[in-house]
Amino acid sequence: MKTIILLLTSISFLMITNERADSVYQYELNSLDGENISLSDFEGDLLLIVNTASECGFTPQYEGLQELYQTYSGQGFKVLGFPANNFGGQEPGTDKEIAQFCQANYGVSFPMFSKVSVKGDDQHPLFSYLTDAENPDFTGDISWNFEKFLIDRNGNVVRRFKSNVEPMSEELIAAVEGNL
Repeated sequence: MKTIILLLTSISFLMITNERADSVYQYELNSLDGENISLSDFEGDLLLIVNTASECGFTPQYEGLQELYQTYSGQGFKVLGFPANNFGGQEPGTDKEIAQFCQANYGVSFPMFSKVSVKGDDQHPLFSYLTDAENPDFTGDISWNFEKFLIDRNGNVVRRFKSNVEPMSEELIAAVEGNL
């Protein structure tokens, strides 16, 4: 019996491994204005992928994300925002309302994508990939809005930052500068 279970486990692992994406570049999503965008468009850039929300205690981080984007975008750095309504219903708006809110309140000019689910049964495959990265330091469910994933120029997760890590913190800036 143990041999059969081990064999089935090995087969399941191989099936999962074969379906696993090689990088974030394999995903396509819609922008807030409905344009289909392939993350391969960002190949060669250093990326900070952030799940966002408009009615969260961490929402003021949009300001720091915009500052980080403006500071390093000329060096091949991009912030990519992904609104999500997974935590306390803190992103109830439509894509159009989210776009208006981000522009009016924080002057957001970095790419923002259509609202997605970042955890649960309806989790978007990009966030399944990000939270199931091969490095065990990056695995596990997203626990709140404004978690951040630093993606190297080859499309691989190199760091994960919890919600309370401010975009302009020494820790995050050092990680960005160290990967540029």
